[in-house]
Amino acid sequence: MSHWNTSLATKLHAALVSREERWIRRRLPDPNTSSSGSPLIDFNSNDYLSLSASPALRSRFLRKLDAAPDILGSGGSRLLVNGRAHSAFEARLCNFFGSEAALLFNSGFDANVGFFSCIPQPGDAIIYDEYIHASVHDGIRASRVRDAQYSFSHNSIASLRQVLAKLLNERPGVRSGANSVFIAVESLYSMDGTFSPLSEITDLLEKTFPQRNGYLIVDEAHATGIYGPQGRGRVADLGLESKVLARLHTFGKALAATGAVVLTNTLIRDYLLNYARSLIYTTSLSYANIVAADCSFDMLTDGTAEELASDLLEVSTHFTDYLRPRLAHIPPELLSLPSHLSEASVAPPSPIIPLMTLHPRPLSAYLLALGMNARPITWPTVPKGKDRVRVCLHAGNTVADVEKLAQGAIRWAEETMAARKKEVQRDGQRFEESKL
Repeated sequence: MSHWNTSLATKLHAALVSREERWIRRRLPDPNTSSSGSPLIDFNSNDYLSLSASPALRSRFLRKLDAAPDILGSGGSRLLVNGRAHSAFEARLCNFFGSEAALLFNSGFDANVGFFSCIPQPGDAIIYDEYIHASVHDGIRASRVRDAQYSFSHNSIASLRQVLAKLLNERPGVRSGANSVFIAVESLYSMDGTFSPLSEITDLLEKTFPQRNGYLIVDEAHATGIYGPQGRGRVADLGLESKVLARLHTFGKALAATGAVVLTNTLIRDYLLNYARSLIYTTSLSYANIVAADCSFDMLTDGTAEELASDLLEVSTHFTDYLRPRLAHIPPELLSLPSHLSEASVAPPSPIIPLMTLHPRPLSAYLLALGMNARPITWPTVPKGKDRVRVCLHAGNTVADVEKLAQGAIRWAEETMAARKKEVQRDGQRFEESKL
């Protein structure tokens, strides 16, 4: 393909150059900074409970793998080959989460696309938090809800109430209960580390929709394993299971496995089996994937994960408490915590902590040189002007680790301030010399 010189190649190259010039071109990270054998301190991955490096989980997985009757491949789509391990794991998930039905997907992305592309019917409406994951956007775009897609301001009950009022005023079918409204939120948002006000949303839905045609769908991807009894998530933590139509839990973050599950009722499950293209037209997870995820849930049920989650949240609190006073002399545009972390005693703590800065790449590079891997996040992943270095903490991070991170970030800011001051002084000196 070295001689491929066509109009398509020209257009693709120009688009990449444009992104390069705007500092938003994506590349795969250096594997030496992202592998488990890296000497770098990990402040980047979603391995919140540090289970990917757990000898206990590794040993359990190898034992189960050795004893499992099926481990290679899966044979095809679930509708062609419904593996015994898959069916048994779904039954376990129903029991663990207290759900009527469970349906496995290959990823959280596939689950969100599958649900939102087919469950909302013509005439229905979809409302989503403005920071909802890209997979929900893709599902909505593929849905049959064409002219009733609304966003509300992040975690704002007032904004949601305004959107609902507008919807009820404009759509008689929603008022009468003939059409449905679906509200999409994440329990813990992956870029900001903020928590959705789930209790307030369910209360609002009950008051607004006496016909019970308002439904809440909660993506628990970043809360699974960390919050709630035995890591069942924020919905279970708040006792809202009966008030949520569907919950999405993924296995590839805190649980160090692969795949996802939608927890819902039997009717929704059956409909997804018939209409969710991201489920129907793909080979299902391999048996080995199911064995691995099953082992991770062993760590939840035996209490191991709760202990790790406690360590994680303690170190998360310590990091923000340690960093906060040290930011007092730093200009906020250079380095700051987001507003929801600007004061102490944030409850519950989150392992996702954005370091807000207009210069995320230099800060990330500075930390990398100090042996710490924390990645820059820019538009279009986050809104323009909301650039940050996103810190993801882990149960395996020590107090010394997070203090080193805070000290490194502060030192970068101080050195940047000093360099700017020298540049201003040089500019002033050159100006004075030009008048001579």
